[in-house]
This record gives sequence, structure tokens and C-alpha cells, in this order.
Amino acid sequence: MSGMTVLMEKWPVLGRHEQAATWLTVWTDLGRAPRTIDAYRRGLAEYLLMSERERADPVTANRAHIAVYVRELSSRPHRRGANVISIDSGAGLANATIQQRLVPVRLFYDFLMEEGLRVSSPVGRGRYTPGRRNGGQQRGLVPRLTKLPWIPGEQQWLSVLETLVRNSFRRRVGS
Repeated sequence: MSGMTVLMEKWPVLGRHEQAATWLTVWTDLGRAPRTIDAYRRGLAEYLLMSERERADPVTANRAHIAVYVRELSSRPHRRGANVISIDSGAGLANATIQQRLVPVRLFYDFLMEEGLRVSSPVGRGRYTPGRRNGGQQRGLVPRLTKLPWIPGEQQWLSVLETLVRNSFRRRVGS
């Protein structure tokens, strides 16, 4: 069974978009790691499905179309549903996951530009621009967020201390 056959069986949407299938075949032929190719297939297939739902041609899509995709990623419900209990749980994928999902889309548009099918990419990327304030950095399409550590408030600290006082020393150290 050829790689292209597996590609079409697992992600049929990729078979409906000739340029996407060609791009993935090139990456595979260049010997990229199988897990990388798999991640790119999944990411690009997800983007192409959204493009089909929006009735947009991904080859000619613009920045507004990419923004719809980012909004969808940012607002999609968590796959584990309401069972997720976390300090920062809520709707939408994490910033790092969104960044990861945009990589194959950005690389796909880079490929389309190299093939002469587009003059520019609708997926922005951060660039260094000399002379700009802020050290010459220009934000990409989705800013990279660095999650700061959680710092408990005064009431939360008091609750921790109260728990420590109520329990014996042996229970506190886990013996």
C-alpha cells in the first residue's frame, strides 16, 4: 500500500486538495520524521475541513480566512468536555497548541508561494524589523504567550497554612 493510499484513507480531505497532497508527498520524500509528517497531515487536514465548511478555496484564502480558523481553534470546546477541572480551564485550545496547529498551514502556504501559486502567505509570522520600538520584534498572527506561574492569593495561602497546622508532622511529609 503506497503512502498516498494511506494518506487518502486516513484523511480523505487531503485527497480532495491536490496541492496539499503534493506538499505532504514532497515532505515525505525528503525523509522527514514519520511523526512530523503525521502531525502535519492531521493539522493540514483540520484546516482543509474548516476551509470546506467555510466554502473557501485554501489556495486563494486570505488573512481573514486564517483568522476564522484561529477563532475556531480558540473557541472550540475541550475534548474532555465539562470534566476538565483546572485553574485555567475553559473553551479553546491552549496558545501553544494553536501555534502548533498553524505550523503546517504556514508551511503549506510557503510551499504554494515557492510553486508560484501565491505571491504572499496569509499566515503571519513574527519577524525582526530593525528600527522598530520593542527591540525590532513584530508579532506573528497569534502572539506567543508564556504562561506565568500560579501564585496563590492571601486567602489561599491561609488555607494552606491552616491545613498544615491541622495535620500531624508525619502526614505533612507523606510518611
